[in-house]
Amino acid sequence: MAEEKTKKSKKGITSSAGITSSAVDELVEEISKLSVLDLSELVSALQEKLGVSAAMPVAAAPAGGAPAAEGGAETQAQGGGSTIQTVVMTNAGANKISVIKALREINQNLTLIDAKNMTEQVPAEILKDAKAEDAKSAEEKLKTAGATVELK
Repeated sequence: MAEEKTKKSKKGITSSAGITSSAVDELVEEISKLSVLDLSELVSALQEKLGVSAAMPVAAAPAGGAPAAEGGAETQAQGGGSTIQTVVMTNAGANKISVIKALREINQNLTLIDAKNMTEQVPAEILKDAKAEDAKSAEEKLKTAGATVELK
């Protein structure tokens, strides 16, 4: 029996104990049949259901550098004072390639296909519940690339 599990683990995903569950193998098989768009919807649904986020707002801060610090001051000066904001792209503009590059710079976990899909399916939520500085930095990058962006 242990030999069967070892053989099976070579084909599938192994747990920390080196053994795969048949349920996990079945899920992997079903998920691998999904399109990229379906996978994106699955990830969003799981994030919502489990109350987690795959976005890394900490990684966006170093990429912004000095503009992020200026953006935070501007947001507070405008009377917003909100420390948590959501960045929503309402229009990708004419130069989608620049917008895709900006999206991948903002969220380095985005694949090229995910970023492309975001430009085609607007409005798209770029950053959810991000720090005001990160949101302002993302807004500036996307506007520079030619996209229309809203902060909520």
